[in-house]
Amino acid sequence: MELRTYLLVFVYLTVPVAVSGKQTCKLKGKFNLNSFKMPGDVIIGGMFPIHYRIESSNSSSSTSPQSSGCEGFNFRAFRWARTMIHAINEVNQNDSILPDIQLGYTIYDSCFTISKAVEGTLTYLTGQDEAVPNYRCGNGAPLAVLIGAGGSALSIATARILGLYYFPQVDYSASCSVLSDKFQFPSFIRTIPSDIFQSRAMAKLVIHFGWTWVGTIASDDDYGKYGIKNFKEELEKVGVCISFSETIPKVYAREKIVRIVDTIEQSTAKIIAVFSADIDLSSLIEEVMQRNISGRTWIASEAWINSALISKPEYSSLLDGTIGFAIQRAHIPGLRDHLIQLDPRNSGEKLITEFWEQAFDCMWPEHGMDVSRTPNLKTTENNRTDVKNRIHIIPPLSQQLCTGKENLDEIDNTYVDVSQLRLTYSVYKSVYTVANALHNMHTCKTGEGPFVKGSCANITDFQPWQLMYYLKNVRFKSLLGEEIYFDQNGDIDAIYDIMNWQRTPEGHISFKVVGSYNATAPPGQEMIIRNDSIIWNDDQVTPPFSVCSESCQPGTRKGIRQGEPVCCFDCIPCADGEITNETDSRECIQCPEDYWSNENRDECVHKVIEYLGYNDPLGLALIALSIFGACVATAIAVAYLIRKDTALVKANNCGLSFVLLFSLVICFLSSVVFVGEPVAWSCMTRQVLLAISFATCLSCMLSKAVNLMLKARKTKGKSPEDTTEKLFSPLQQRIIALIFVSCHACLCAAWLIILPPYPVKNTQSQNIKIIMECNEGSVVFLCCVLGYDALLAAICFVFAFIARKLPDNFNEAKFMTFALLVFFIVWISFIPAYLSTRGKYMVAVEMFAILASSFGLVACLFVPKCYIILLKPERNTEELVSGKTDTNDKSAPPTSQSLTTSGISTTCSSVTLN
Repeated sequence: MELRTYLLVFVYLTVPVAVSGKQTCKLKGKFNLNSFKMPGDVIIGGMFPIHYRIESSNSSSSTSPQSSGCEGFNFRAFRWARTMIHAINEVNQNDSILPDIQLGYTIYDSCFTISKAVEGTLTYLTGQDEAVPNYRCGNGAPLAVLIGAGGSALSIATARILGLYYFPQVDYSASCSVLSDKFQFPSFIRTIPSDIFQSRAMAKLVIHFGWTWVGTIASDDDYGKYGIKNFKEELEKVGVCISFSETIPKVYAREKIVRIVDTIEQSTAKIIAVFSADIDLSSLIEEVMQRNISGRTWIASEAWINSALISKPEYSSLLDGTIGFAIQRAHIPGLRDHLIQLDPRNSGEKLITEFWEQAFDCMWPEHGMDVSRTPNLKTTENNRTDVKNRIHIIPPLSQQLCTGKENLDEIDNTYVDVSQLRLTYSVYKSVYTVANALHNMHTCKTGEGPFVKGSCANITDFQPWQLMYYLKNVRFKSLLGEEIYFDQNGDIDAIYDIMNWQRTPEGHISFKVVGSYNATAPPGQEMIIRNDSIIWNDDQVTPPFSVCSESCQPGTRKGIRQGEPVCCFDCIPCADGEITNETDSRECIQCPEDYWSNENRDECVHKVIEYLGYNDPLGLALIALSIFGACVATAIAVAYLIRKDTALVKANNCGLSFVLLFSLVICFLSSVVFVGEPVAWSCMTRQVLLAISFATCLSCMLSKAVNLMLKARKTKGKSPEDTTEKLFSPLQQRIIALIFVSCHACLCAAWLIILPPYPVKNTQSQNIKIIMECNEGSVVFLCCVLGYDALLAAICFVFAFIARKLPDNFNEAKFMTFALLVFFIVWISFIPAYLSTRGKYMVAVEMFAILASSFGLVACLFVPKCYIILLKPERNTEELVSGKTDTNDKSAPPTSQSLTTSGISTTCSSVTLN
C-alpha cells in the first residue's frame, strides 16, 4: 500500500522524457500544499494535520489531474502548528540557546492523509514546490529536521522516505511501536512514548480491575493494528480473553460501522479497549450514540483520551467512566497569549484566514460566496453523511462578514483551550529537542567533534546525518523538570497519566487524573491508581464487572466449553469425595481415605465411624435379649439340676442335656461379643465362639438323634416292651458328642493360627462412613467352620426325622425335628438379609439370627419338658415316660394326648417326650 503510494508520487513528479531526440526534464505536476513559512539561518520543517482529509476529486481520466485540496478544519492541530511557531520564537529570543542563530520554519498541512504527507516530505527534500526526486533545487538556509507528520500512519510513510537520506525526523504524536525499529526507520526519533509501553499499561489496567472478558477496536492503520496487537499479546499472557476484535475503516463505510456496533451490542463484554485516532473513532461513537448502547466502559488510548471531538456533552451519558492513558501534561508559559494574538488582516496566510472563518462563522468580503473558500460546502449527496459523522464540522457559513477585529479570547473551542496541553507539549518538546541538538552542534570545538579527526559540522552548511548524531545524543531538562534523552530505539521514557472521564452537573465531560504509569519504575510498581477517585459509567463508584463466565466458587471446578475461549466455562460441581477450596479451580482434589467431602464440596471432613456400639439403642436391645436368653437357659439347667432324679430328666441323658444347655448359654452370650468397636481379640472370638457353641449344641443333639434313630429301626414291627434295651449308654453318647466338638475345635484352631480374623476400616462400602468391621481372614476357613455346623445340623435333622415316630410317650426326636426346622429357617432367612445390609445393621442381623436360632432351640427342646417337670410333676413317672402305661386310661396320669390338649402343642407341635 505504502510502496504503491510512493511510486505514484514519483511518477507524478518530474521524470526524464525524450523530446525531439533530446534528453530533458519536464514537470509532471505541481503540489497543492497549505503552509506557514518564516526564513532563518536554519529551517525547521513541521507537518500537522490541520485538515481532517483531502477533498474528493473527479476520478475521470479525461481531464488533467490536479493535486487535491483539503477540507474539515482541525482546530486542535492548528494549535499544534502555532505552538511550534511559539517555541521557535522562544528559542530565537533565548540567548542561552543558539544565541547568534535565527531559526526559521516551514510548516505544511498533511490533511491527515498519507499522500499529502508524502507530498510535503518530497517538497522538504527538494526545497521547492516543484519537487524533483533525488535532487535539492532550493537555495538558502539548510533544512535541519522535520517535526511531524502527525499520526503513526503518516509518520511511517514519511519516515521511509526520509530514512533513505538519513534525514532527521522528530515526531510528536506517532506512537506506533513499529517505528522503534531502527533498521526500517534509521533517522526517526520521537518525543511521545512508544505504544509498546501503552499496550502494557492498558493490559495492567485490565488485570488490576479483574476484567477477563474484553472487546477490542482498532483503526485500520499501523497505529491501531500494532497497538491492539501488543495489547492482546499482554492479555493472553495472563489468561484474559478477547470477546471481539473489530477494525474501524479509514474510509467511512456505514455498513461496516453498523456491523461493528451490532457486535458491541450483542457482546457480553462490558469493557472495550480502543486504539484509534479521534477522527476515525468519531463515526463509530456517533452510531453508538444513535443506538443508545450504554453500560460499556471504554479504555482509551492516548490518541483520543482528551479529544474534544469525542468528549462532546451529548456523548457524556454513554462515555462517562471512560478510563485511559494520556501523555504528560504541562503548562506552556505565554502560549495562550500567542494563540489569541493571531491577526488575519496582516498575515497573508491562507490557513489563518480559513481558521478565522471557521472560528467565527463568518466570511471575508473578498471571498464572497466562493465555494472554494468553504470546502465544507463542497460535499456531494453521497458523502454528506461522511462529513457529518466523521468530522462534525460547523454548519455551512452564514452571510456574516469577517472584520478581522473579532476577539479570539471570547470564543470557546479547542484552539484556545490550553487546559490539556499534552500533544501540544510534545510538539513543544520536539522543537526544543531540535534546538538543543543544533546548539550542541554549533558549540562543537574543532578537534573535539564526533566526526572524522575530531571535526565538527558547520551549522550553516551541514549534512542531515551530522545533525542526526546530535539528536540521538541530546540531553536536556524540559519544562516539567524531566530529563529528555533517547534510547537506542529513538524513544523516550514512558510516563503516562491515567485519566477518567467524569460527567459534571452541567452534562460536560471533565478529565480527572486518577493515577500514573511509569515504565521505568521497579517491577510491580509501574502503575499507581487511586480507585476511590474513579467514577464509572452511570456514576458508579465500584468497578464494572466483565467476565464471560462467573467465577467458579469453592466446591466446583471449571469445565471448558468446546470451541470457546478459556474464559468461557461452566462450573461443574465436584464429585462425591472431591473438593475445591479455591475460586476458579481447574481440578477437584480427592479427599484422603478417611475423609469425605462436605455438602458444599469445599472441605474434607472426617468420615463418620460406624459400628454397633454399647451406647447404640439397637445394640443395647440385642444385648438385653442375649442376657435374657442366657438366663432362660440357665434357669432350665437349674430346674434340671433340681429334678435330676426324676424319670423325665434321667430318660433324656442328664449329662448331655446340661452340656447342651451350657452351649446354648454360650450361644446367647457370644452375640454380646459382636457389640462394640471391633478389635483383634473380639474379631477372633466372635465367630469362633459362636461356631464352637453351636457345634457343641448340635453334637449333643446329634448324639441323641443317632441313638434315637437306631432305636427306631430296632423297634420297627415290635412291641414296645421288646425294645427297652438301649444301643448307646449315656457315656457313649457323650464320647460321640466330644468327638464331633473336638474335630470342630481343631478346625477353628487352625483358622486362628493360619489366617485369623482381624479388624479393618471399611471405607469402600459407604462413602460418608468408615465401617469398623472384622475381616474374617480366610473365607475358606469361615465356610469350613460354618459348613461343619451346617453338616451336623443336617445329619441330626435326618436322624431325628427318622426317629420321630417312636412309640414312647415323650419322644425327643420330634422336638429335635422341629428345633432344627426353626434353626434352618432362621439361618436360611439370614443369608439374604445379611447380604443386603451394611455397617452396624449387618452385625445386628447376624446377632438377631444367633438369638432367634438359640431361642428356637430352647423353646422346642426344653420348654415342653420344663412344663412337665415344673407344672405337671404327676406325669413325670417312669411308666408314662417309657410308654408302658396307657395314657388314655382315665385312672392313669395324663398322657401325651392330654399334654397336647393342655397347650404343650402350641410350643413344639403335638409332641411326646422321651
